[in-house]
Amino acid sequence: MALKDVDVFFKPRGVAIVGAARESFKPGHVILRNFLENMINGVFSGELYAVNPNADRVLGLKCYRSVKNIDGVVDLSVIAIPAKLVPGALEECGEKNVEGAIIISSGFKEVGNSELEEEVKRISRRYGIRIIGPNCLGVYDAYTGVDTIFLQQTRTIGGSPVLATPRPKPGPIAIITQSGAIGAAILDYMSGVEMGVSKFISYGNKVDVDEVDLIDYLGNDEKTRVIALYIESIDRGTEFIDTAGKVSLKKPIVAMKAGKSEGGARAAASHTGALAGTYRIYEAAFKQSGVVLVQTLEELMDCAKALAYQPPAPEGNITIVTDGGGAGIMAVDTLESLGVRVNTLPEDLLERFEEMKRKNIIPVFAAIKNPIDLTGIATVEMYTESLKILIQSSWVNCILIIALHHIPTLEGDFPDRLIEICRESTKPIIACDIGEAEMSKRVRSRLEKAGIPAYQTPERAAVAAWSLIEYGRHIRKLMVETIMKSIKPTQKS
Repeated sequence: MALKDVDVFFKPRGVAIVGAARESFKPGHVILRNFLENMINGVFSGELYAVNPNADRVLGLKCYRSVKNIDGVVDLSVIAIPAKLVPGALEECGEKNVEGAIIISSGFKEVGNSELEEEVKRISRRYGIRIIGPNCLGVYDAYTGVDTIFLQQTRTIGGSPVLATPRPKPGPIAIITQSGAIGAAILDYMSGVEMGVSKFISYGNKVDVDEVDLIDYLGNDEKTRVIALYIESIDRGTEFIDTAGKVSLKKPIVAMKAGKSEGGARAAASHTGALAGTYRIYEAAFKQSGVVLVQTLEELMDCAKALAYQPPAPEGNITIVTDGGGAGIMAVDTLESLGVRVNTLPEDLLERFEEMKRKNIIPVFAAIKNPIDLTGIATVEMYTESLKILIQSSWVNCILIIALHHIPTLEGDFPDRLIEICRESTKPIIACDIGEAEMSKRVRSRLEKAGIPAYQTPERAAVAAWSLIEYGRHIRKLMVETIMKSIKPTQKS
């Protein structure tokens, strides 16, 4: 399907909110207010229309009885009305030549009402309307101001506003989620840790637009550097493998698949009407198409951050530099449990670190085989001199820095000193500083502002590093396969 068909959801010229309610707690009211606020802030530049046959005005906007009564261009409708009324509203959108509709309403296949959902599908195909939903949050585009999320950004507690479902700042990570509730939690998390989003799509029952369409579209989106995917089912398996395989060569896709167990698959069926299928089939499909498969939401976010800001790691060796031996061991255990071998440094590198011991640049009792443990008397000079050697080495393909700020010998400016050295590297670099107090947050924030993903625990940092190595393996394999397919077999004489 043509890319411009999906583009309407993110760059509409005119948007109609069907079900624009006067009551502040209703979805149609919240969505209308989202667009109005983004217009006032200069983010949304399209036209906005309110549709409600039972009101004259909502939030200062004139209300139309139907989309058909609007004189201006409407290429996107957001439908937030009872499920039984959706087919009629969609018919009117078709008569108005609306190109896309986001159906927020629930009450379709997920509750066993498959006939109503099939009617929506028939209408959309008859008029050529692209649909996201039903039973979804829809779209949030941090760059164009499209925001159909009906969850209020703030709530009032004790007379004071409190952030409830904040929208993340603009950034390079696109989110595709089959679950609206999980999607809202992801937005909350990203906002809280200052991760930026390019586009967010909650597509629910996927009566039309699905993960294949969205991956295809985002593969060509200049604002998106990595695609993070939460799914419960894939209906178009062959197309998914083909599309994801092509997109993975351009940018990483990281995915979490829910419904792995028998009970989870049953729950997925009652959630979005998804037929979850056998988990091993999904594992094989992801592997074939170059998708990095993770197990938890935390891993999904951690790996997306790493893949957005660091290059993929070539096949080879990861080196860990730390001032805490235990933290280094935890990172090694995690990496090796994921199939990444943490090899001993080669003789030439070992000799260079031995020489640093002789010159008292690093402690004589430092462990140097890998991890390189600078011990609890580490200084920033020890880190920077060690990093210089590792960055210059052709043997080292990925570096994991575990710099625990707690030791007294690390001065407060050490993150900035590390950043100066890391700027000289083309190798992927991941960092870790354990803790949630003020100093640890400051260290991670400084590193991340310089494009070095930083994590709260060695295990999380190791998983992030693994994703760079895993993606590196994928793209090398896919590139070889692509080259082989392009070579025609020689004819026998």
